[in-house]
Formats: sequence, structure tokens, C-alpha cells
Amino acid sequence: MFESLSERLDRSFKILKGEGKITEINVAETLKDVRKALLDADVNYKIAKTFTDTVKEIAIGQNVLTSLKPNQLMVKIVHDQLADLMGGQSVDVNLKGNPSVILMSGLQGSGKTTFSGKLANLLKTKRNKIPLLVACDVYRPAAIEQLKILGEQLGIPVFFDLENKNPVSIAEAAIKFAKQHGNDIVIVDTAGRLAVDEMMMNEIAAIKKAIQPQEILFVVDAMTGQDAVNTAKEFNERLNFDGVVLTKLDGDTRGGAALSIRSVVNKPIKFVGTGEKMDALDVFYPERMADRILGMGDIVSLVERAQEQYNEAEARRLQKKIAKNQFDFDDFLSQIAQIKKMGNIKDLAAMIPGMGKALKDVDIDDNAFKGIEAIIHSMTAKERANPSLLNGSRKQRIANGSGTSIVDVNRLLKQFEQTSKLMRMATMQNGKLKMGKH
Repeated sequence: MFESLSERLDRSFKILKGEGKITEINVAETLKDVRKALLDADVNYKIAKTFTDTVKEIAIGQNVLTSLKPNQLMVKIVHDQLADLMGGQSVDVNLKGNPSVILMSGLQGSGKTTFSGKLANLLKTKRNKIPLLVACDVYRPAAIEQLKILGEQLGIPVFFDLENKNPVSIAEAAIKFAKQHGNDIVIVDTAGRLAVDEMMMNEIAAIKKAIQPQEILFVVDAMTGQDAVNTAKEFNERLNFDGVVLTKLDGDTRGGAALSIRSVVNKPIKFVGTGEKMDALDVFYPERMADRILGMGDIVSLVERAQEQYNEAEARRLQKKIAKNQFDFDDFLSQIAQIKKMGNIKDLAAMIPGMGKALKDVDIDDNAFKGIEAIIHSMTAKERANPSLLNGSRKQRIANGSGTSIVDVNRLLKQFEQTSKLMRMATMQNGKLKMGKH
């Protein structure tokens, strides 16, 4: 995401490289390039101009510290203003009320139904809530079916009524159902159209009036750029929604919606969809997004994702095995499974500072682990527990069974050996540090 914008901004800052200080002349050239980069990313012209004017005002006359170069100072100013443009602070979803009612709005195809499932899953797994999904799109049977399938996958109940064609009474009945069955969150998925029309607006306004939701979220496809911002404006005028959800931010998006929408509707972006899986949903942090746009990575989000998959008991068990030099291929498999749960591999790597740029033209397949897993699964339980047993004939059998070659098997064995060695060294070092503290 934002690859093109990140690249253009990086080029803009290079204009200041080698300059002794920020002057009106060199800053004007840099900001002309920054403005062009924002416009190419489909940011509204007025917003792009106001943004660069603000940056110029802050930059001119700033004393460049001896520890900073002018281009580094400019990166910091642009970073702070980008974060401010996107809202400055993250804003949580309002979960007051019993049950708390969340109403979804947006055009057809924006990802409302999928997001409803993702949000229900996030509130269930991370906030210990008991959500109920409600199918109020009475025009598309496929939307009801999609929500039912998502509910089954996630173990979350779905309220629907195929005989009823009145979304208002369905939503009201769902809230009664939630109160009777102990659901503390009600997420109402509504109908969308291909474009804003009076019928849709009247319908969702009637649902809002009837159920009085604590939270109204406007779901928008980030890939639609400036159109998304215009649609958000129209919805906000009628609904006065509480927050924006940007879906498909993992696609080939230019970023205009993420950068412009907050300024136009004066409502915070609350969530971003970062993939198709049900856990591919992130709370929106303006500062972290600014980090990523400027190629600084996002270590905080990476650590948070790792912690979500972290199992303390499993980590202790693994540490003991590593210390005794008993780390085996079954442990290796479980580590791969944990990494895969964290999300898209290229997206994860881009969270490491500097890696986004380095991986720009590198195609990292999410199935990168498949070959490794096939080789390990072709081993017997005894071989997985004792890699030293793997002689020539066993390796050939494993290669044949996994559809790979002996070269691939040997490469994996070497990687496994190096990984084991590094983990053992880290464990020993950690032990020494702990002893030194006493």
C-alpha cells in the first residue's frame, strides 16, 4: 500500500540532500514535488495545497539542529503533518449501551458485509464481547448467505428473516433477540447500491431512527480514491456517521482516500482492512500510517501482531528444548504456523524500517512456506524429532514424497541447523544476562 506515494515523497526529499539549510527557494522546489506526489495519489487539490502551505510555513525559519540534515528535518515535518491530516489520534469504536448497536453504511461492493464479520470477530476475540450479526440487506439474498457463512466460520450468530422485506423491523427484532440471548454487541449490515440514491438514503435513515445506534460506520473501498471521499461526504450529510472504515488497503491503492477523507468529512478513520482473512483488520493509527507512507516501517504494529500469536507456556517449553539442543522439525513447523497467522508476509516485512523500499520489486509469495512444510510433512515422526537420522536414502524418499529435490531438502536442513544454532546462542546469552542481574 502507498508504494507509489512513498517512492515519490522519497524522491522529493532528495532535492534537499546536500543543502546546508532550509531556504524559501529549496523548500519551494521540494514542496512542489510533494504536492505533485499527493495529487498523483488522488488527494484533493485543495487539501494537497493546504498541506504543502502548512509544511512550508513550519519549515521556513526552522533552525536545523546540528544532528539533523535539512532533508531529515523536512521528513519529520511532513510526517507530523501527514499524521495530523489523517486525524492525529486513533479513535475507538463506541461500545456503550446494552446491547451496543453498530450500524454499517456504504455503497454496494465496498466490503460492508465482510467488514461486519471482521469487526464481530475482533470484538469477540480481543474485547471478549458476544456479538450478533444482523442481515438487513433484503434485496440481495447473496448478502444474507454471505453473512450466514461468515457467522458459521467465526462461531458468531446471525439474525435474518427471509420472509420479511422490511429492514427496519428486522433490525428492531434483532435487538430484541440480542437482549433475550445475552448478545452485548449488535452489528447491522445494511443494503448498498452502486451509486448514492434517495431510496437507499431514506431506508438507512429510517433504520437509524428506529434503532438509535451507538455507532454508525461508513465503509468505503480505499481503491476508489477521490470518489470515495465524495461518497463519504454525501453519506455524512444524511447520516452524520461516527467514523470511516477503509477496506482493501492492501490492494494497489494510491492512498488518496486515506489522506483526504478526514479533512473532508471531519470524521475519524477507525479501522482499515488489510486483507481477505477474517483477522485482517487493524485499528487505524494516523502516526503509524504516516510512518509507513514515509518508508519508516511500523514496528509497533509488527510487535502487536506477534504478541497476539504469542503463547507464554509454549515459549517456555520451546526455550527449554532449545537450551537442551532438542529443537526439532515439529517445533519448526509450529513457528511457521505462528508467522503465517500474523498476516501477509510482504506486508509484515514492510513494517520493518527500510524494508518496504527494499522489497518494492520483490515478489514475496504468501505460499513461500508451502515447499518447506511439504518437506517436513514427508518426514516420519522419528525423523522430525531426530534430524540427524536423515541420510542419503531418507532424503531421497522425502524429496520424492514432497515433490522437491535433494538440493531443496539439503537447503532446508542447513537453514534448520543455522536457525537452531542462532536460537541456542540467543537463549544462552539471555541466560547470562539474567544471571548478571542477580
